[in-house]
This record gives sequence, C-alpha cells and structure tokens, in this order.
Amino acid sequence: MGESQSPSSTNERTAVRVIRVTLIGNVALTVFKLLAGLLANSAAMVSDAVHSLSDVMGEIIVLIGVKLSNRKSDKEHPYGHERMECVAGLILAFILFAVGAIIGWGGLQKIIGGNYGELTIPGTLALVAAIVSIVVKEAMYRLTISAAKKINSVAMKASAWHHRSDAMSSIGSFAGILGARLGLPILDSIACVVICIFIFKVSIDIFREAVSKMTDTACDDEFVEEIKKVVLAQDSVMGVDLINTRLFGDKVYVDIEINSDGDASLNEAHSIAQRVHDAIESSFPSVKHCMVHINPVDNT
Repeated sequence: MGESQSPSSTNERTAVRVIRVTLIGNVALTVFKLLAGLLANSAAMVSDAVHSLSDVMGEIIVLIGVKLSNRKSDKEHPYGHERMECVAGLILAFILFAVGAIIGWGGLQKIIGGNYGELTIPGTLALVAAIVSIVVKEAMYRLTISAAKKINSVAMKASAWHHRSDAMSSIGSFAGILGARLGLPILDSIACVVICIFIFKVSIDIFREAVSKMTDTACDDEFVEEIKKVVLAQDSVMGVDLINTRLFGDKVYVDIEINSDGDASLNEAHSIAQRVHDAIESSFPSVKHCMVHINPVDNT
C-alpha cells in the first residue's frame, strides 16, 4: 500500500496550485491594465493596474507564508510554524493599505486641484480593460476563497479578498471612466478615491483576522459544542468540566477536563483519556493537539 499523505502536505499543494494560477493571471492582468491606462489616458485604470501589481506582491508573500507555515516543528519552534500564515496576512494588509493610500491621494490631488477642464477624457480601451479585470478578478476570488475555506487558511482568505477588492475597484474604474467619457472627466479621479476606500476596508478586515489568530482567540461556541458532543459520546466519560480552545494560525489547540469513575485504575484512566484525545483529533482535522485531564467522580 502507498504511504498516505498528511493533511498539511495536501493543503500546501492545494494552496500552491491555486496561487500559481492566480499569480500568472495577475502578472498578465497588471501589464494589460497598465498599458490600457497609459494608452487610453485613464488615471483610474493606471491606479487599478497598481492595485493588481500589489496582488502580484501579495501572491508571492502568501506563497512564502504557506510554505513556511507547513514546515515541521523544530527545536526553535516546537509548536510548529502555522502562525507564519498570519504574518503573511499582516504583511499583505499593510501592503494593501499603502497601495490604497497612494491611489486615494493621487485622486484627491486632481479633485482638489479643480482644473477639471484640463483632465483628459479616457479612451475606449480603458473601459474594455475594466470589464476584463472585473470578470478575471472575480473568477480569481471564487477560486481562491474556495481553496481557503477548504484548507482553513487565513493567508489564502486574505489573498481571495485582495482579488475581490481588485474586482470592486475595477467596477469603480469602469463607472469613473464611463462617466468621464460622457462628459464628466472628474469622475475618473473620483473613481480613484472610491477604489482607495474599498482597499482600506479590505486591508483592515485582513489585519483584524490575522491579529485574532495570533492572539490565542477562542473558537466559536458552535465549535466548542461539537467537541463536547464527541467527548460525551465516549465510553466512561461522565461529564465535561471545562473546554478551552485557542487558534494557532489555521490550527486549534484544545484543553479539556472530563469526569470519570474515581475508582478506575491508572491504566483505565489513561485509556479513557486516550480515547477522548483520539476522538477529538480524528473528528476535527483543524485540531492540532488536544490535552485531556480527568477529574475523578466519587461513587460513594
């Protein structure tokens, strides 16, 4: 029989495969939008191209984060490297915020300048580029978010929402470019500000989720209740006194205290604890480690 592959290695391959596809797509899309923006004289499309360039940088960071987070435990990191994904998410959030600030500031400068008559009306090619970007980036979002949910990856989720923010910014670009071509050139600059707002929101959301997973945040009540049901279904378990959970990157650590017969031998108590431990880790793939403590119940 062939050797079974670990969930972590399977997750890594899934993430790497998706990232490679979207990375190639982002490079091609960035070049296309930049050329379209320059040739069609559209500040909004050039800004959109810069946003796509940040996607390329983000994909590289996520790829590195995924690779590092799946490294085996070592002497310096006995609990593993899963939090490297959160670090990748934080870096991506900062990059997004900076890109949003640059795009927004450029748009504001043109709006505040007030020389609307001097603004160039963008060409048709910019509209075509915006439509292509919307379709392609939405497809990238759906592909990446599906993989992120499958492997429970915060960095992949951040990358997915990066794609979605780019799709939303392209919608803003389309509206601004169309408005400019209809006689309101200022709308092209306003679109840059709208894009900035979208990017800011996404960067803040990514930052909050990454920080949450790096600060030992507990799992939700529904997850805890599911664990409790599995534990109570085990033989010789008479009750559950305590369940503590904490997120560690895309993994979960569980500490649990159960009740069992106080007259049981040490070997029997060990067997009960082992059954509970194995049941939790087999029922919940996201649980990296489970610590079980038994409290004796006096039968007298």
